[in-house]
Amino acid sequence: MSNADERSQFWALYLTRFAEGFGFITLITLLPTYINTLDPQGATVFGLTISAGFIIGMYTTGFTLAQTATVVPLAWAGDRFDKRLVLLVVLGMGVVIYALFPLVDSSLSFVAIRALQGVVVTGSGLMSLSLVGQVAATGTRADKIGKANAASFAASILGSLSAGAIYDAVGFGLVFMLVAALFVLAWLIVLVVLDDDDTRRKGFPFTDLALNRKIVTISTFRAQYAFAVTMVRTWIPIYAGTALASGGLAVGATAVAVTVTAEKATNMLGQLFTGQLSDRYGRSLFVFAGGGAYGLVALAVPLSPTVGSAVGAGVTVPILGELPAAYLPLVAFSGLLGVADSFREPASMALFADEGTSEGGVASSFGIRELVWRPGSVAAPLIAGWLMVEVSMASVFYVGGTFALTGVVAFLAVLTVDHGRAALTTW
Repeated sequence: MSNADERSQFWALYLTRFAEGFGFITLITLLPTYINTLDPQGATVFGLTISAGFIIGMYTTGFTLAQTATVVPLAWAGDRFDKRLVLLVVLGMGVVIYALFPLVDSSLSFVAIRALQGVVVTGSGLMSLSLVGQVAATGTRADKIGKANAASFAASILGSLSAGAIYDAVGFGLVFMLVAALFVLAWLIVLVVLDDDDTRRKGFPFTDLALNRKIVTISTFRAQYAFAVTMVRTWIPIYAGTALASGGLAVGATAVAVTVTAEKATNMLGQLFTGQLSDRYGRSLFVFAGGGAYGLVALAVPLSPTVGSAVGAGVTVPILGELPAAYLPLVAFSGLLGVADSFREPASMALFADEGTSEGGVASSFGIRELVWRPGSVAAPLIAGWLMVEVSMASVFYVGGTFALTGVVAFLAVLTVDHGRAALTTW
């Protein structure tokens, strides 16, 4: 493959990551708006009382349950058959599913369509990242994966800002027309530009990769970190946008989009460089440092009102309107979370790509990465929804930050025992 052909392959995959990120962040940005619009109430089913907090949690958990159910079959299909074909199928599904979101009129329909969105996000993410890792040379994987992630974060920035602004202006319909159109474009580019995937892996590579020592070691961190990121990343916009009575700041959809954008922008910029550093200096140190920093910042998020009052951060801004004192510190903390995660993410992904490529099952390797994440991503919104309603908004961030810190401690302990004291700087 010539350098020009290789570049075109990467750009097609970066566009896919852009479309995936754009659609995903649109829903995250509008999640508090859906909560306010659909007004989930407690209900009784077969004599059991279902709280409003549980229903709010299902807005995210329905999405992650669908992801969990489809990881293994999608990853297996990618390794066994043609990853490009699987990618085209899920992108085509995305066109239809995002076009359905304006029809949502109840919590049940929202959870159902979000579950279908989970299939699209999982399939496009697995296939695009697997193909990036497969096409990239061994010494450049973290760099290429970092750039692919940067494309996703660029979409997150544009998606969150446009979703909030368009919704404030004309409502849901046009927002999702834009997402569907982007998926059509990605489908066409992949069809025309991306080469067929001629790698084939018979059998069930999950079995061998599940026992890979490096994958087991990183999983001790990742399983706990999933709780942290799912709780914190999801509840930053919920904290910003939900009503004061629920412990939120009650800012508008555009202001909510800014809180999301701060994290995505710093993460995007960081990954343009941290992937290269991980290729040069190893993976484990970046995972440890990034995860630990994320936990510390998450613990500080509830200090936003205190910091804002101390510095007099309450302001009125054109477009965003009158902002409470806690808002600007919350945006700053969101940005710091992005910085922290930009060190961890390309290093972690490159490790799974390295191990999967060497074993001939790169999609399955990323599938294991997804499966390790799933318990936390499924349970965390339910825990956070309960904490938000029954305890406090601040408790969500305290629990989330603690999960990140226990994760890095466990990772360091296993790393030292299994790989030696120098593993943090050499592995």
